[in-house]
Amino acid sequence: MDTATKSNIRELFEGVKSHSIKLRTSTTSQRRATLKRMEDWIMSHRGEIHEAVHKDLQKPFQETDLTEVFVVLSEIRKARKNLKIWMSPKPAATSITYLGTKAETYYEPKGACLIIAPWNYPFQLAIAPLVSTLAAGNTAIIKPSEYSEHTSDLIQRMCLDLFKPEEVSVVLGAVEESQELLALPFDHIFFTGSPQVGKIVMAAAAKHLASVTLELGGKSPTIVDKSANIKDAAQKIAWGKWQNAGQVCIAPDYLYVHEDVKDKLVEELVLQSNKLYGTKETYGGIISRHHHNRINDLMADAIDKGADIEFGGKSDRDNLRFTPTLLSNVSKNSRVLEEEIFGPILPMMPYQNIEEVIDFINQKPKPLALYLFSSKNSIINKVKKETSAGMMTINDVVLQFAHPNLPIGGVNNSGIGKAHGHTGFIAFSNEKAIVKQRRGLTMAKTVYPPYSAFKKFMIDFMVKYF
Repeated sequence: MDTATKSNIRELFEGVKSHSIKLRTSTTSQRRATLKRMEDWIMSHRGEIHEAVHKDLQKPFQETDLTEVFVVLSEIRKARKNLKIWMSPKPAATSITYLGTKAETYYEPKGACLIIAPWNYPFQLAIAPLVSTLAAGNTAIIKPSEYSEHTSDLIQRMCLDLFKPEEVSVVLGAVEESQELLALPFDHIFFTGSPQVGKIVMAAAAKHLASVTLELGGKSPTIVDKSANIKDAAQKIAWGKWQNAGQVCIAPDYLYVHEDVKDKLVEELVLQSNKLYGTKETYGGIISRHHHNRINDLMADAIDKGADIEFGGKSDRDNLRFTPTLLSNVSKNSRVLEEEIFGPILPMMPYQNIEEVIDFINQKPKPLALYLFSSKNSIINKVKKETSAGMMTINDVVLQFAHPNLPIGGVNNSGIGKAHGHTGFIAFSNEKAIVKQRRGLTMAKTVYPPYSAFKKFMIDFMVKYF
């Protein structure tokens, strides 16, 4: 992996900054053609994407297709299909005080954009934001993760094949390169990662008053009510929690289960986890030795404070494997209940009434996602109204992320701004308000000074009734 120098980064930035001005007049057909080239490249290099992601994360090819390739292709196809509508100015309704004017919202590109991507879905979380960037008519620099180096190299090759450096460039490297990029006056920054680093990104953006989209993480709670279908809930939780070996920002992070169905849920989770992820062919690995050690430390801390291993807990440092693990009797001051786990450990706690669960959730920073399994509308509505989260899914997990028509993102600690589809297009666009006034006498002129008795009457009438 070749890293960029400070002068190289500045040169790349000047290129995309200058070219972004020229792209302001890009047409729907030009942007569609760009997206079509991306789609064709991905389809013709699908096998290479499989191999790169597998080298980084030991991820099964089928999981890569579902969670990396398909998600990006869906973004491209939706943008190409709807781009003409998205780009079209939207007329604004006119009130009586604006009689004679025409008003519209015009969508112009923000300009030069920076995309900082993580390692857990190294292809999708770099390229999906790029789709929105290009659909909105911008230029971009992508900074993929140094941890997923094989996929980062592939992303660089992809962009060299498809784009001129002034259109899209890739900067490889680690913290130093990220710091150099963040020191530059980008027009918009899209960051996916931890809340801790998100604060650094936001502080850097503030120096240039750049807008940001922060896709962060946090601790996403999962609640299983006694009215839930336990087998169904266990199957879905196991699938969502332990795909990508738990390295998923929207995965269930901790589990509250009603004490009446706790034993049944544990039994079903054991069955479903073995069925879904019992072999290397369906279950991936941990990204690095550093992250593997961190997960081991989280489990050790929980056990030291009284937690029991219901199943799993087997760690293979040499091969960077860690089995799906369920913990019970978890102390409230355990690190697994304080820190985002981002691994295949699921701490479980029983509850008697839903109020105690809601209180616990509301005492924590607002999560990226919240999952509830229940067949009672009263419980569903109570949790929906009395908690706050970036997203909520009822009787399933994770699926909301791939929904083509939903705004995806967090709130406060779990993120700022939304992404995907039309929402992603809006995130990378400036919604410019345009008013076209007629010449001659206008409604506004009727209240210009000096203020005659009639004008005072008009102003008073407007204040009272318009």
